[in-house]
Formats: sequence, structure tokens, C-alpha cells
Amino acid sequence: MSSSLADSVDMAEVGKVDGRADFLGAVILPTGFTFEGTQVGGLSGITYDRANDRYLAISDDRSQVNDARFYELGIDLSGGVLHGVQFTGVTTLKRPDGTPFPERSLDPEGIALSGDGTLYISSEGDASRLINPFVDHFSLGGKDLSSLPIPAEFLPSADGESGIRNNLAFESLTITPDGRTLFTAVENALIQDGPAASLSNTSPCRIVRYDLKTGQVVAEYIYKTDAIPFAPQHAAEFANNGLVEMLALDNTGTLLALERSYASGVGNSIRLYEVHTQAASDVSGFEAVHGLSIDAVADKRLLLDLADLGITLDNVEGMTFGPVLEDGRQSLILVSDNNFSQSQKTEVIAIALDVEKMAAVPASGEDSLLPAPRQRIRRCFPTKATPCFGPQAKRCQARCSG
Repeated sequence: MSSSLADSVDMAEVGKVDGRADFLGAVILPTGFTFEGTQVGGLSGITYDRANDRYLAISDDRSQVNDARFYELGIDLSGGVLHGVQFTGVTTLKRPDGTPFPERSLDPEGIALSGDGTLYISSEGDASRLINPFVDHFSLGGKDLSSLPIPAEFLPSADGESGIRNNLAFESLTITPDGRTLFTAVENALIQDGPAASLSNTSPCRIVRYDLKTGQVVAEYIYKTDAIPFAPQHAAEFANNGLVEMLALDNTGTLLALERSYASGVGNSIRLYEVHTQAASDVSGFEAVHGLSIDAVADKRLLLDLADLGITLDNVEGMTFGPVLEDGRQSLILVSDNNFSQSQKTEVIAIALDVEKMAAVPASGEDSLLPAPRQRIRRCFPTKATPCFGPQAKRCQARCSG
């Protein structure tokens, strides 16, 4: 039913980066695959429920293919190898009145599980139609419970001179390990803040920091994306680069940031950065930062260019930490958004990170990346018989059906 990059990549020769990261495998889901009456696609964000060893992945379907929704899935990493992916549930997003979101009323991109078992979901909105972005609080049943305030400078304007750029808004969403702070960010600069990323320009994105106890914005920081790393095959064709996901490494403002670039005729470039916001200037009081002298922007350092893993990459937009592996390393799961296109693919990638070799990640204490005890990795997902994908799909299905 599907194929996996693990079938075609010699993992003894490919997928190791200076001992810091190892490729554990990848699974490709066919475009058009359906689950419980919905087309699986547009996976733009993913979060891990450690207590129940399950993942929740948001689709960026604007209620156009099916109602806006997120999926529950299991990912088998037993033995430190990605064996398969199994979808086990789908939940429709519902407005406060309990009805599904109307077509094109939202563009869900980010998802993060909070400490109380509820969710935060971000939407890019639609600047071309003056639909505001949001970061809303949802129940696990999919009901919209409340909204975090969006600062006025982010809202799209009728004259097109300020606010989010279309399709370049709140892609990123993460909550700190202590559950007290939420970070989101725009993919590229607000119109009034500076240029979108180009072959010659970086783009000054705003990272927004919320206090989840008060529900208020407490700071905004500038993060500069890279310029677009590769020119398209033909000069007039499409190319971009943006900040598409973040993960909180600690409770003090250290993040992993994922930048995704695409150039027509060339392909995708995916890079992972370590980011420090602690010394960055708070720009939350400024409607625009263009032309301002900012004392300090968020500091970033390249950790991993996924091209070094030697694997084919699609439109990767989501990432989350999974369980601690049996050898003590930290798993990192990435998902790609196929845009519901037959020319693209939904890809689930697993990487092992050696946390001790990643600078500035605390080893213990309140701000540690992960709890100390290792968690057993389930070898089966004993739910109703639903499709398993990957090189061990038949074995997985037999176990789960038995």
C-alpha cells in the first residue's frame, strides 16, 4: 500500500551526521489515501502525547477537501528504527458553537499539546481575504474553547501595507516543558517589518511569547530567516524560505527552529537551528521594526542540514520530539505537507538526536529537555485494524489485528 525510504536507502552508509543525528527511517503515504472518510494530507504540524505514546497531526485543509481536522497516529520506533505508521483516529475541529469550521475560514498549521491534555492550534488566516490568524485553545474532542489575543500589528489590512503576508503567518507552535509558555512565529516578516525572504534578503520574522497562565503576550523577538539558499531552475519561477516550526528545548527561551525552502525545478532544503531568545530585544511595543536599530535579535546556530542525511526531502513543515530511544538518544519526528497534490508526498521522517552533543541543551534540572526515565516503546498499536505503513507494514497489521 505504501513505500518507505528505508527500503531504498542504505542506512549503514547514509544518514549519520558527526554523531549528532542518525536517520532512523522514513515512511511515505500515498496521496489520496483515505482514513475514516477523510483524505489524509496537508500534515503541517505534529505533537507527541508522551503519556499515551501517540501523536496528533494537524491537516492544513481549509475545510475544502474535508472539514478541518487533526489525526491520531502511532509511530513504531522499536529497536531504534522506524518500522511503520498507523492512523488510529481523526477529530473534526469545531467552533465554540459545536459546528465545523466553514470552508476557507481558517488555515490550521500548528498544533501543541498542553500539560492539562488540551490543545493549542494556530491558523495562518487568509490575508488576501482579510481573515485574521489565530492561536486558539481546543479540547481533545476538537472544540474551540478560547482564543489567545493576537497583537494588532499581525492583523491583515485592507490596504495591504501591514500585517501578515498571505500564507506566511503562524506556522510554528510550541509549549515549554513546564507548560507555562507558548511560542508561535510568522513564517516571514510582517509587511511593515521588512522583506520576505529572497535570494539576497533574509526576512525578520516575529516570534511571539505568551504566558499561558494569563493568556497574554509577554514578548516578541526578531528571528532572521536565511536567504533562499538555491535559485529556481528558471529565473521567473517560484522560490521561498521560511520559519515553519519551533520546539521548546527548555523553559527559558531556547528553541529548535525548522527552516524550509523550496525552489522550482530544484527541490526542498530543510535546516534545523538552535535558537536563543534570552538576550533578544523585546519588540512587542513596536507596530513596525523596519528602519529601527534593534539591539539584539534571536541568536541561531545551524545544527543540521537534512540534506546531509542523504534522503529525499519534500515539503517538511512539522516536527516534534518523540520518545527517548532504547539507547538513550532523543527521537525527532518530522512530517511533510503534500498540499493534497499528486506531485508531492506525505512523508514521516524519524531522526535520532544525541542531546549531549547539542550545545546549550541542559542535561538535568527544571529546564531539562526531557524527563530522565526512559520510556518503553510499544511494538504494537492495539487498536482497531487500521492501515500500517512502512517496511514492516504486514507484520504491524498482523500484530494489531490479532
